[in-house]
Amino acid sequence: MRYILCFMMSVIPGFIVLGQNPREIKEGKVSYITTQNVYVKFQSTENIQSGDTLYVRKDGHLLPSLIVKEISSISCVCIPVSGEKLSVGDQVLARQKGLSPENPQVPAEVKSQVVAAKTDTAAIKKKQPVKLKQKITGNFSVASYLNFSNVAANSQRMNYTFAMVAQNIGNSKLSADVYITFAHQLNAWNAIKSNIFNGLKIYSLALNYDFNSHNTIWVGRKINPRISNAGAIDGLQYELRTGTFTFGLIGGTRPDYRDYSFNTNLVQVGAYVGHDLAKKGGTMQTTLAFIEQTNNGQTDRRFAYLQYTNSLLRNLFFFGSAEVDLYKKTMNPLDTAVSRDTTYKKDNSPHLSNIYLSLRYRPFRQLSLSLSYSNRQNVIYYETYKSLVERLLEASTVQGYTLQVSYQPAKLLSVGINAGYRDSKSDPRPSKNLYCYITGSRIPGIMVTATISATFLETGYMSGKIYSAGISRDLVPGKLYGGLDYRYVIYKFYNGEAMPAQQMGEVNITWRIMKKLSCGFYYEGTFEKTSMFNRVYINLTQRF
Repeated sequence: MRYILCFMMSVIPGFIVLGQNPREIKEGKVSYITTQNVYVKFQSTENIQSGDTLYVRKDGHLLPSLIVKEISSISCVCIPVSGEKLSVGDQVLARQKGLSPENPQVPAEVKSQVVAAKTDTAAIKKKQPVKLKQKITGNFSVASYLNFSNVAANSQRMNYTFAMVAQNIGNSKLSADVYITFAHQLNAWNAIKSNIFNGLKIYSLALNYDFNSHNTIWVGRKINPRISNAGAIDGLQYELRTGTFTFGLIGGTRPDYRDYSFNTNLVQVGAYVGHDLAKKGGTMQTTLAFIEQTNNGQTDRRFAYLQYTNSLLRNLFFFGSAEVDLYKKTMNPLDTAVSRDTTYKKDNSPHLSNIYLSLRYRPFRQLSLSLSYSNRQNVIYYETYKSLVERLLEASTVQGYTLQVSYQPAKLLSVGINAGYRDSKSDPRPSKNLYCYITGSRIPGIMVTATISATFLETGYMSGKIYSAGISRDLVPGKLYGGLDYRYVIYKFYNGEAMPAQQMGEVNITWRIMKKLSCGFYYEGTFEKTSMFNRVYINLTQRF
């Protein structure tokens, strides 16, 4: 009701203002837009007050579009009052107060604008709800994995996948998100018969209802992108968006840690708050969450999660996440003279358990740099892993660094280097890897994309080198695509003899049978002096 009164009191006087000389109109531009507000920037907001109406020019007419809510020296925070969609950079017009409104001479051009504005305002008062339109996309695929060799038994595994995103089902506010797979080994149904979740994996199965642009609720299993480290949530998720802030609540259970089935004993609850900032150059998003996870009513894990992304600076993208555990449980030494029962010491002080930082920078179009750092410890569920807690607590922290550099010296040529380093005191030596590649795209004359690469790796127990060369191209444009790849692999274990060199060949073909029906074939062969291993993968996918 407050917004309606504000609208009426602002728009009606606005018609009088439109009859003034055009020199009395102040021009501004939309600087950025959120789900609730529109921010407009002026050279100065002098003579603009809270409650004023701002206009946009359309087809030669001035239309009421925004009401000023808050002002600063050069910008206004506004509430949209029409169905007109605004974009960053759009021109917005405002009345300058303090000028004489008594001039009866109204230019003919502005008179026509006044009439048009009255007509459009009447339409605004009868504002029609936005029409919701159903949109369903997804795919269903059947895949076969076949392994056969001259030194081991043959095996075949089937995999079925169904994925769907249904928005505004039946043109309503109800939507759905589904991602399910089912896999089984041929002639090995006993495992499936004993527990169907040995083959059935439900990664997402949820319904979403948008009450309005501010309130949303999810029911079912879904990973919340704002708190992805919490994993899948079985139950309810509610989200309230107001201005640039988002508030959320979750309640339900988490999937079973053994087979990803539903387990009502693993209750979890939590809350989070997020802030979103969108500007012309990019976005910034921050989320802080608190999660309590239990097992049979006992605290399993309690932690806070912080996630931050920022792309506001040109050509620079930053992502960071951190987990702070707020619950720790350690075993007290057993004093047999006093009691035969084991006791535990609980600690609720915060301690950092995981942190991940990633920075990507593109100083110019041809060069891209990426650097990431991770520092993680074992995630401990104190009730679930009762028998392993002491051993998990003793495990040392793993630190890792990753550097990626890609450069395009010519239009159809790119080179790159990926390097990684990981160190854990529990390993005899750090793990290191280096991957280098050169790719030529659509080589003139033969229109083939060719890549040569080399990989060098060292772990705590072995070292290896992989040299690779591959080509791919359209065999029938838009219908048939194929590729060939060859790899030469050398492994050496520090505490044993060197492994014989392996030669590996790959063939892959993708056939687009119809617009939304495709078939893929992949073969990989590994050849040694006395043995041969073969893998065949066939996939049929129907999109809708």
